[in-house]
This record gives sequence, structure tokens and C-alpha cells, in this order.
Amino acid sequence: MTAPVKSSPLGLTVLALLHHRPLHPYGIQQLLKEWGKEQVVNVGQRAGLYRTIERLQTGGLITVRHTERDQQYPERTVYEVTDEGRAVTRQWLEQMLAVPKAEFPVFPAALSNMLMLSPDEVAPILERRRKRLAAQRAELERQNAAAPAGLPRITLIENEYLLAVVGAEERWLQGVLDDLRDGSLTWSPEMLEAFQDAAEPGADASAAHESTETAE
Repeated sequence: MTAPVKSSPLGLTVLALLHHRPLHPYGIQQLLKEWGKEQVVNVGQRAGLYRTIERLQTGGLITVRHTERDQQYPERTVYEVTDEGRAVTRQWLEQMLAVPKAEFPVFPAALSNMLMLSPDEVAPILERRRKRLAAQRAELERQNAAAPAGLPRITLIENEYLLAVVGAEERWLQGVLDDLRDGSLTWSPEMLEAFQDAAEPGADASAAHESTETAE
């Protein structure tokens, strides 16, 4: 009995594409780009796609349909989704839609350590991020505007979500930049050290003891 295949965004997307029709890995890669899926799944490296296909096949979720031979191309293996794969696709989809996952993106981790830099150092760095977000938002808006008239909303629903998320982060980041520039958000090693000293266990008792000794 094979172990259950761990769900992943790329695994779900490959299964979904194979619901559309049997495909070889290159065809999957082309369809990912054609349908704009590279915005929501990591397909930057072809090796990652091949590893995912191998995991899905080992787990019995997809199987080889046939092998294509053509003088112009190397031999290509065409895959199709199995009945088990169809059932698992639905399970993964329902789980990913319904249950927020505890994810650990890099930006919040960097924010939590931002105090290692000074406010003057942070401001231009965050401004670079804001400009990239603005460009990303503009590209998403361009894609939406270029969509054929009458295209069902569901076909661009991930763009709609990404646009909302990018726009929200861009607005939040602009507020942080404004606060950095007017000084309402600031810190220094001395300020942080003083807070840490005051927050240490027994700090209040020590302060009260010192006040009593002074009074005597």
C-alpha cells in the first residue's frame, strides 16, 4: 500500500490540468503558462514539476497513458489522472478552500527582525518593496483589462484575490512609510534596551526597593 501523497499547490494544479485532458510534462508546463497559473504556483524550475509528477504517479493519482514519439522531439510520456486521483483532487481542493493554512512567508519574518536596522535605513528598503507591489498591481490590472469581454468571472478569480491582497499590502506599506517619515514610528537601541530592562521579571520589585531605600 502506497503512502498518501502530501497535498501541494503544484500537485493540485497538475491534477486539475490532467482533468482537462491527458498531457506530457512539457504540455503541462505550457498550459500552466497559458492559463496564468504561474502566478499562484511555483513553476520556475522544471525539475520541481517533474518531481511533483513522479510523486503523483508513485501515489497512484496519475498514470502513464502512452508514450509519444516524434522525430522533432524527444520521447514524451503522456499522463492521465486516475479515479483515485480525481477523488484526491476534490479532497485537496475542498481542504485548501475551507481551511486557512499556517504558512510562514518571508516578509513577516523580515518585519519581525526589522529593528536590527535603523528607521532611516528601513524607509528606502520598504519604498523599494512598495514600488514593486505597485508594478505587480498594475500588471494584474492590465491582465484583467485584457481579458476577453464576457469571460466568466471564475476564470480570473485568482487574479481578483491577488489584486485584493497586493492592494491591501501596498496600502498598509504606504501607511508604515508615512509613519516612518513623520517620526510616529521610530525606535533606537536605547529605546529597545530600556523597554527590555523594564520588562524583565523583577524589574518593578527592584525599582520599588530602590525607591524605598532612597526614601530612608
